[in-house]
Amino acid sequence: MNLTQLYKKLLEHYKPQGWWPINGAYSRKLNLTEEEKFEICIGAILTQNTNWSNVEQSLKSLRDNNSLSFDVINDLKEKDLAPLITSAGFFNQKAKTIKTFTNFLRNYKNISEMFNDKEIRNQLLSLKGFGKETVDSMLLYAGQLPYFVIDSYTRRVLARFGLCDEDIEYTDLQEFIVKNIPKEVYIYQEFHALIVALAKDVCVKYPDCESCILNKNCKYGKSILKL
Repeated sequence: MNLTQLYKKLLEHYKPQGWWPINGAYSRKLNLTEEEKFEICIGAILTQNTNWSNVEQSLKSLRDNNSLSFDVINDLKEKDLAPLITSAGFFNQKAKTIKTFTNFLRNYKNISEMFNDKEIRNQLLSLKGFGKETVDSMLLYAGQLPYFVIDSYTRRVLARFGLCDEDIEYTDLQEFIVKNIPKEVYIYQEFHALIVALAKDVCVKYPDCESCILNKNCKYGKSILKL
């Protein structure tokens, strides 16, 4: 099974995922507001080393305190921001990273102008606390730019299907994926979200291969089930 076939099978089974969730809701929205793009970027920072349910609690806390906006966070001190995002864990560190982002954003008229900067990926990666997964999540979901996000779910699923090594480097796996599926933002967004859906559903750390709809197409599943 190649990547395109995997994408189509997952889409048929799980249906469109509508990532990224905005204000707690998943929906396929093409025209994002400046506020929605900003929320996605903050969510991408908060999701470092934690699960999404914890991120949602922190986003809700920011929203309930009328603090989920560039203007407010830009004026907040780190010590005042940190208590609002405790649910996401590492809150002091993440408050510092968020403030680094808002300070950087001052260089642009708005967040849309930031994403129009041709060097924006390298610029963001140069900031302390910003790794490839965080930056590419911002670019793909907020900026709607064609950068495929690689995370632990992506490595796990594709390795089990025999499409890569489990310890493959971020850039190597990203290059492999973008060379083998159409370079379209919608497909990048959906495919990544669908991989996460499979990884959370049955392709967990100790997978339920018997229940997986793709067990006959999966190298790992076939070995476990002796198919």
